[in-house]
Amino acid sequence: MERTVSEVARLAGVSVRTLRHYDAIGLLPPGHVAPNGYRYYGRQELLRLQRILLLRELDVPLPSIGRILAEQDDELAALREHREQLLEERQRLDTVIGSVDRTLQGLSGDASVGDEEFFAGLSVKRSELQDDLTERFGPGVGAAFESAVRATDGWDREDYERMGDEGRRLLLRMAAARARGVVPDSPEAMELTELHYQGVLELWPADATGYYNLGWVLLDNEDQRALIATVDPELPPWLSAAVQAYAIRRLGYQKDAAQIDKKTVDGSV
Repeated sequence: MERTVSEVARLAGVSVRTLRHYDAIGLLPPGHVAPNGYRYYGRQELLRLQRILLLRELDVPLPSIGRILAEQDDELAALREHREQLLEERQRLDTVIGSVDRTLQGLSGDASVGDEEFFAGLSVKRSELQDDLTERFGPGVGAAFESAVRATDGWDREDYERMGDEGRRLLLRMAAARARGVVPDSPEAMELTELHYQGVLELWPADATGYYNLGWVLLDNEDQRALIATVDPELPPWLSAAVQAYAIRRLGYQKDAAQIDKKTVDGSV
């Protein structure tokens, strides 16, 4: 049975415009187009759309989805792989939710929640971030991050809450500046980013290269981007650009001369 583009849109819960865009970029062509220009989709196209939407749920970019689908001809194997990815994501979210629940208990006066439980989710997050940094920039960066983590080993709840409050206030100021049209490399943005850089220095001695590469992490690391986006969904790319502009203008990072790729940096953060 073939369905029109409007029927497929209602069935899948997407817009007709989305389906037309998928067709325009070659991601999901219709089964055939009638002489009058109407698009029709069969079962094969519906299965492909399901895989596209599953991958979008995992925040996979559209160009990457196209490559993945081109490499996977086995529908059953592909769906099994997607299921495993979803299970991993659910496990990660369950850990974070559990940490939030324990934190809520602690803030509500539940003395049974100890500091070790309070920071259990945070420990998982720090470990995941260290793995990401090591993969992106090499073992030197991962080791530097581990050193920074050790510097906070003696912190208690008040220390983390203080840093969290200060960080959020700064992000709110940055979000307000962005909303006013302040560009990331402007003098005002540089002054705000100076506060960000000083906050980073409390944890690890970021040099020009390290701080520049932090811009990539803030944009590309899922957890770091999501954390910033809770303040302003449009802030992650702005902050990333501001951090890199600050590294170039205030710290002397030589982007062109260094020829350092964000995937192959071997310096330390």
